[in-house]
Amino acid sequence: MTGRSTTRTASRGGGAGRGPAGGRTGQRLSSLAVALGMVLFLGGFAWGAVVYRPYTVPTTSMAPTIGAGDRVLAQRIDSGDVRRGDVVVFQDTNWADVPVLKRVVAVGGDTVSCCEDGRLKVNGTKIDEPYLSEDEVAGFGGFPEVTVPEGRLFLLGDERAGSVDSTSRLTDAAHGTVSRGAVQARVDAVVWPMEGMLKAPTGFEELGALSSPGPLRTVVALVIAGTVLIFGGAAYGPLAGRAGASRVRKADAGVSGGR
Repeated sequence: MTGRSTTRTASRGGGAGRGPAGGRTGQRLSSLAVALGMVLFLGGFAWGAVVYRPYTVPTTSMAPTIGAGDRVLAQRIDSGDVRRGDVVVFQDTNWADVPVLKRVVAVGGDTVSCCEDGRLKVNGTKIDEPYLSEDEVAGFGGFPEVTVPEGRLFLLGDERAGSVDSTSRLTDAAHGTVSRGAVQARVDAVVWPMEGMLKAPTGFEELGALSSPGPLRTVVALVIAGTVLIFGGAAYGPLAGRAGASRVRKADAGVSGGR
């Protein structure tokens, strides 16, 4: 009788030891995954909030690249980081009392004119601009050569025929240009509708290096990875607990059957 009692206690103790240990390990892994997921998720959002600013585009002046009502994310940059081909957000009281989006086509010291064979010319180089619609190129009347003063930018809308841009201010003392210091940010992506990152303005490469994309892809990857870990970890804990309990029940059933 004593032998039977000893055998039964040892079997149950061993089964119980295996079951809860597995469950506890699962809970630890679950908590670790959720904690790591929260770090990635919140870190990604915090990074994005520091680096990017959202804007709603009020007009069609940047169509077809960016339409009226589109939501964009623009990376905060220093004025010295502005390069040819960038779509920038700037604010100049001579233009408007609100932020304006235009494309930088020439920087200080450049000469710019349009249009020969329907193409923009910067420093004597014809620029390919595949982001323009053929109708807009054909309907644009062009403008005479302008020399951009140092420290300033010449900006055009992608909707060339209808955009109020540097070409509408050529008679100003600064020939329609805007100070580099007026630039607040550079547009990286259209997020609503979800059209993604802007294409690189490769037509300007011959004149100098282009701006590198901001860390938006990395920010999005961190947020997605964090979300997966949070939900995956939250689901894994209960599943591991059930699996551990199931092993205990099977072990106990085996002991009972052995008797």
